[in-house]
Amino acid sequence: MDITRFGHAALLLESGPHRVLIDPGTFSREEVFDLTGLDAIVVTHQHPDHVDPARIERLLAGNPDARLLAEPQTVAALEGFGVWEPTAADVTVELGRSMTLTGVGFEHAVIHPDMPRVGNVGILVEADGTRLFHPGDSYASVPRDVDVLAVPLSAPWAKVSETVDFVRAVAPRVVFPIHDCTISDVAYLVYWGRVAEMGGAEQALLLGQDGTTSA
Repeated sequence: MDITRFGHAALLLESGPHRVLIDPGTFSREEVFDLTGLDAIVVTHQHPDHVDPARIERLLAGNPDARLLAEPQTVAALEGFGVWEPTAADVTVELGRSMTLTGVGFEHAVIHPDMPRVGNVGILVEADGTRLFHPGDSYASVPRDVDVLAVPLSAPWAKVSETVDFVRAVAPRVVFPIHDCTISDVAYLVYWGRVAEMGGAEQALLLGQDGTTSA
């Protein structure tokens, strides 16, 4: 599986003939909205840093045959922007015979008790024997046998101790950061350093906003 970051929470996953894009949001790099040849576009939840309503039409126009998958509240929010299918926990979508997308979880993490919680369905992507987990904005659900974890590193709902404990619970072979445009460059290692040192993953890969790797 080839993994390319397009800033913040946006990931392009490629395996064999299949190309899947997750969470193209407002903090994503501009070029993500010019991608073509996508088999699926997945949105974990409705917050704009995970789906950019101002630029999503351009992406959809370039990928008219892509399956559009999103958490149910997000499907409603994206009405008029293509035909979206709702994701759900433990529901699997097959892309051909070599890639599957399985929903994980239900709700966004608590930002503040006074703020209503929105839906959040993370995505477990499996291809060629590799299982990658993109949790969206939640540490609540821990799927089994995850090889690669895209861990949200900084958010209004998270703190470093919770991030470390989440990585330990998932116990991936490889971990790399997402959801990190909220951290200044000078402070970045305050967050990532603790995850790399304490998370317990075999490989803590500091994949930048435009980084690419294989797993």
